[in-house]
Amino acid sequence: MSKVIVITGTSTGFGKLTALTLAADGHAVIATMRNTDGKNKLVADKLSNIDNIEVVDMDVASEPSVTDAFEYILKKYGNVDVLINNAAVTGFGIAEAYSIESYKNMFDINFYGPIRAYQAVLPSMRSAKQGLVINLSTGASGFSVPYMVPYMASKFALETFIEGIDSELRDFGIENVSIPCGVYPTGMGEKGGFNADREEITLAYPDFGQRIGDLGKAFYSKVEEFKMDPQTIANGIKSLIDMEKGTRPLRYPLDAIAQGTDVEFITAKRKIKRKWASKYGIDI
Repeated sequence: MSKVIVITGTSTGFGKLTALTLAADGHAVIATMRNTDGKNKLVADKLSNIDNIEVVDMDVASEPSVTDAFEYILKKYGNVDVLINNAAVTGFGIAEAYSIESYKNMFDINFYGPIRAYQAVLPSMRSAKQGLVINLSTGASGFSVPYMVPYMASKFALETFIEGIDSELRDFGIENVSIPCGVYPTGMGEKGGFNADREEITLAYPDFGQRIGDLGKAFYSKVEEFKMDPQTIANGIKSLIDMEKGTRPLRYPLDAIAQGTDVEFITAKRKIKRKWASKYGIDI
């Protein structure tokens, strides 16, 4: 059955592939992105010419932009069945060498961005007593990565938000899913994000250049070895949407590089978390 689906950050990468995949499956896709009259005009125009896709300008870092976009969407379509929080930025550098402003900028998109979208769509989903929110995440709930600390921290915060709000929304029939997706060649790191901006601090770490280079080589070699195809994520999102209500998992890892260790961690964490929470009399 065709659904009304809103996707954030559709100018490139997972967002664009997911929009194309779901539109081809017959869903009504609202592909949102910022700067549709500027740097993203070309891709916005191309997506707009594809059946079942409407492009709407929305900047997840701007509350007025998110509010206006969802007001338009809900007025035109009447409801939103699925929200896909995909828009995100990355960044590299020494954790100490990030200014507080750069930390805030990272969180504004990766953490507050999804929350803005949640808050804009939840009233209508609660009223309908149904809805699905899919969030593109990372392995941050399992471990952090040096030289990507602000990015990992923003995603870990998002994981915590998803886990808590899922319990709060259960009585309204609204499901939440996080996809820890690992490393894929989406060009995300090349689009520009928020890198460490306190150069004088970076210079105090003389081996930083070598270490960040080694990290990049390690990531790239794994991407090549496991033939990481971004279409895997789009197909995974389609699978989640096709699942029967009530059967969707809270976390849906799609990371071949992890070789099952992500599933092992998530399963163990879920069991221990519930046991721990039960000691406080909390049902999660």
